Amino acid sequence: MGAVGNVLVAAVLWGTVGPAQIWADTGTHPVSLGAARMLLGGLVLSLLTVRPAGLRTLTRPGVRSWLGLCVLVTAAFQVCFLQAVERSGAALATAVAFGTVPVVSGLCARLLSGERFASRWLWGTACAVAGIGLLLLPGSGSRADVLGVLCGVVAGASFGVYIAATKELGSMGADLGAAAPVSVLCAGLLVSPYLLVAPEGLGTPRAVALIGWLALGTTALGYLLFTRGVGRLSAATTGTLSLTEPLVATVLGVALLGERPGPLAAAGAGLLLGGLVLVSVPHSRRAGAEPRPEPERVAG
Repeated sequence: MGAVGNVLVAAVLWGTVGPAQIWADTGTHPVSLGAARMLLGGLVLSLLTVRPAGLRTLTRPGVRSWLGLCVLVTAAFQVCFLQAVERSGAALATAVAFGTVPVVSGLCARLLSGERFASRWLWGTACAVAGIGLLLLPGSGSRADVLGVLCGVVAGASFGVYIAATKELGSMGADLGAAAPVSVLCAGLLVSPYLLVAPEGLGTPRAVALIGWLALGTTALGYLLFTRGVGRLSAATTGTLSLTEPLVATVLGVALLGERPGPLAAAGAGLLLGGLVLVSVPHSRRAGAEPRPEPERVAG
């Protein structure tokens, strides 16, 4: 239960990212906000978890290219997700992003390791595509604009690629406990020039408090709890617990922020979340039945 509790609390923390951004209403540009979050969160995380022996595993020739990809998609996820939240609201942005993740991670698994597409993955993908299509229809909702939905899709795709790249790093013997903090910190450095381009609002008390929460609460603490628990849980259990993240974002968006998606947007979000449930919740097995491989799911 300790492992379950750690992963569950991490998912709850991650689910507050979008609602906190909307609630704080700092006026800070999402790219600057993402850069500040990654720099501070990545620095604290690196100081707490990275050791010299782990860093040495990241310098191997084959590892460096995959680590570079992790840095790029981490930056893309942070920037695009915060943009999606600003344009489409916390509930819809989270549904679009995390409804896209299993689609892209499944495609990457097929391309990199030849994994076969399971029937549940195909149905989940169909739900995700249909849900995004509904969100893009005119009149789907006042906040579900095209650019916001597309930013959410790019964010989810980036995270799906990150899952695949992390698997490749692990297969090459890289220390994943060092790779994740280094990826976050380097992604922050990559995006940091935007802090000079759009610094407006960064020094206000509300922005400082928001950055502190996003960096220390959702990034540093969330990651520490997740890594502490995930090693003792199956991929299926982790996937099921990770469903808490979009659930928290949706509940907070509707209950506290007053987000009221239109009928088409609500249907689209429902299809996205339904597809996510379909590929994340494990099959119930009959007694004596041969076990089926469980889908892997990583939260963040």
